[in-house]
Amino acid sequence: RTLAVIGNTGSGKSTIAALLCRLYDVTSGDIKVDGTDVRDYSLTSLREQIGYVPQDVFLFSDSIRSNINFGLEEPDEDRMAQAARDADVYENIIRFPEGFDTKVGERGITLSGGQKQRVSMARALVKEPKILILDDSLSAVDTKTENAILDSLQRVMNNRTSLIISHRVSSVKLADEILVLDDGQIVQHGTHAALMAQPEGLYRALYERQLQVEAAAS
Repeated sequence: RTLAVIGNTGSGKSTIAALLCRLYDVTSGDIKVDGTDVRDYSLTSLREQIGYVPQDVFLFSDSIRSNINFGLEEPDEDRMAQAARDADVYENIIRFPEGFDTKVGERGITLSGGQKQRVSMARALVKEPKILILDDSLSAVDTKTENAILDSLQRVMNNRTSLIISHRVSSVKLADEILVLDDGQIVQHGTHAALMAQPEGLYRALYERQLQVEAAAS
């Protein structure tokens, strides 16, 4: 099942991801994973279940291979390659002279913002997490590339709980359920079709604004 959260900047979208990962704890109410309050898990066991891809990506000054396999006790070549394919970055990587052994950062090549986000996504996917969180993690790619990545991710997201957080309708429209946030409150929820059928709603306004931005950029 795929759940999406959308809203303007500052509406509280990323706070949900932070609370789920226990970057900090809720002060009222609770958040549960498999019926258990996240505060009842150890941080290690909770985060082992979650693949989190933030908007602000951090890559080590090391090989692409090491960046994707970071934290794995027993890296697997096939899993790494499949994760890169699912993140739609495999073809980019194998075009580099040293492929997955290409160094990035200060002593290596400079990746584009979109490539960094997709390597970070592959790092999350190679863990084969029970819960996948994409926190505005496609913000550095254009809509065409975004659609290609989302198509690649469909197989992955169908087999686990997935949370997509974005300010762009194009990122969330395929979700099973979409929550629309405004100033920390859920103001709408439903499928893309159901929300588009509400002409005065915030979701429809966000959609029309995105179309205007894309038209101006083309």
